[in-house]
Amino acid sequence: MGWIWTVAGFALIAVGLNEVFHTLLHPTGRGRFSHYAASASWTLSSRFGRRGRTLAGPFAAVAVVTVWAGFQIVGWTFVYVPYVPDGFSYNPGITPGASPAILEAFYFSSVNMSTLGLGDVYPIDPWLRAFAPLQALIGFALLTAAVSWFIELYPGLGRRRALALRIALARRADTADHLLDMESATSSALLDGITTDLAQARVDVWHNAESYYFTEDDPEASLAAQLPYALHLARLARRSSDRTVRISGQMLEEAVDDFCHVLRGRFMPEAVVAEGDTDGTLREYARQHRQRPWQAPDVATEAS
Repeated sequence: MGWIWTVAGFALIAVGLNEVFHTLLHPTGRGRFSHYAASASWTLSSRFGRRGRTLAGPFAAVAVVTVWAGFQIVGWTFVYVPYVPDGFSYNPGITPGASPAILEAFYFSSVNMSTLGLGDVYPIDPWLRAFAPLQALIGFALLTAAVSWFIELYPGLGRRRALALRIALARRADTADHLLDMESATSSALLDGITTDLAQARVDVWHNAESYYFTEDDPEASLAAQLPYALHLARLARRSSDRTVRISGQMLEEAVDDFCHVLRGRFMPEAVVAEGDTDGTLREYARQHRQRPWQAPDVATEAS
């Protein structure tokens, strides 16, 4: 029966490493179980209103790292179970048989994973002596991976918030009322700048799906609240008599559509928003982030 524990353990270890790979290194940036953990944190936070949603992002990040560590600790626990207690040596005063074998294995796995090296229990079986250091190396690599992920995650959030503030400033300056009267070079530069920043935001949420679960308390720093105004500018620009402005407007509208396509595919079920419904996607994006989206004067859509 010992081989069943060992096979199950290595299977969990492999699944856990696969989660880290898909979240950090794979272009999709989405481990299956990591996504479930982040999504569950997001769902639970909805019970606490906007305040809960502002904490959903950090909680989701912690939940993802916990999933990574949990797979490794439990997996190595299964590997160690068949060797408890004969494969280990214990310091005087410790009675191995006082606790179930799986608890003893879990304790050693947790200590070894954290690289604490307490020394009260250590392997003496030759096979374990060869493989136990590997878990410590994985634990160190996991800590490094978590820190690297956080470092990668937060700059993307900063870029997203900066884009929202840029759109908010354009709204406060009544840009929509003057867009078609401005010099074409100025209008195009404004639209192209938003398009470039939005394309970067799309890449950020594609590579780091968990960044979606970070919300902002300030509406002007929330892309969910401000993006409808950018779409309004794009549609206005497409009515311009200047070809350059029209092209810039089309590019911005395509960028918004593309961003919404990513949101629908990853965070919104088809029953909620239909494919190709950009306006509906923006409303759902704002609703999920507890924001009231900007609305064009001639559109009467009640915010959730």
